[in-house]
Parts: sequence; structure tokens; C-alpha cells
Amino acid sequence: MNFTETAWTVFDRSIEDYHVSDNVNTLINNPFEKDTLERILYAKNWIDTVQWHLEDIIRDENIDPTEALQLKRRIDTSNQQRTDLVEFIDSWFLNKFENITPKPEAKINTETIAWAVDRLSILALKVYHMSLEANRESASEEHRANCQAKLDVLLTQKEDLSTSINQLLTDIENGNVKMKVYKQMKMYNDESLNPILYQKGQQK
Repeated sequence: MNFTETAWTVFDRSIEDYHVSDNVNTLINNPFEKDTLERILYAKNWIDTVQWHLEDIIRDENIDPTEALQLKRRIDTSNQQRTDLVEFIDSWFLNKFENITPKPEAKINTETIAWAVDRLSILALKVYHMSLEANRESASEEHRANCQAKLDVLLTQKEDLSTSINQLLTDIENGNVKMKVYKQMKMYNDESLNPILYQKGQQK
């Protein structure tokens, strides 16, 4: 299997494993060996899958405001974990390609490998849930048909994104693209950068 085929297989397993209990409080039980890329990819998708369902829960119009605030805090934490893991995946690929010398005319891609993988992980979740809706017996025939049409588009996106990621990997290996990584430098979770947080600290 090429990289994206492996990644999609890992994502599918993570999603299926989560839906055994379908509970946002279920602890991850990563089946892959330590220090393998598969283990990292599984952890990445598990975060995405839990967050997907947290986002569903928080949109309940009847949710208790206190619970909603707790969920919002949890989603913020999840977003930070997601970003950290994406950057870790990029670091993994930086190490993999550290001996590759880019050609003088090498281009820089607008997106790193790991952020493209992030999109692939979310896409796997969209395909899984849209497939459920396209086959939901309690839904109307019109609903199922509309969801099947959307699923067909998502599957086309899967093929296109997978091809693009594999081409990017090949271009980096051949020196045609220079791999360059920037940290996200998110500010809202940093007590020294978010004015709301550091002003509160100064008031104590």
C-alpha cells in the first residue's frame, strides 16, 4: 500500500473502534506499535473522531449552558492536541527526508504533508457518517438519495486528495519540492499572548 492507502486504513480502524461504544469519554486503546507512523495516525484520527462528536453534542439547542461551556473548553483543548499532533507528524516527515537535498528550483508547497493528512482524516469521518445517512432506513428516500450524491463527491475528494498527497511525497523525495514547516503559534491558549488571560493574571 502507498502512504495514503495506509493512512485511510488506519483512520477507518480508529473510526470503527470509536463507534463500538460511541462515547466521547471512551479512552483510546491504540492497537499499533510504539514509534510507528500508524500509531501516530491512529491517535490523530481518534482526536478528530472524539471532537466530531463533541461538536455534535454542543449543538443541542437544549443543552445546559454550564455543560456547553465545559464542552467548549474541552473542544479548545482537543484543537490544541490536534495541532500539536499535526506538527509532530510534520516533524516525523522532516526526519524522514532530512537527507534529501532540494533542487535549486524546488518549489514550496502551500500546505505541509501533515496538514493535508489532517484533511484526509476529517474526510474519512465525513465519508463514514455520510455513508450512514445514505443507508439509514428510517430516513426518507429523498434524504438517502441526497446523501448518496454527497457521498459520491466525498469519495471523489478522497481520490483527489490522496493522489495529491502521494504526489507531494514523491516531489519531496525527488527534490522537486522543499519541505518547510512553520509552527502554528496559536495565541488563544497561551497565557502570555492572550490579552484576556494575561490581563486577568495581572489583576491578581
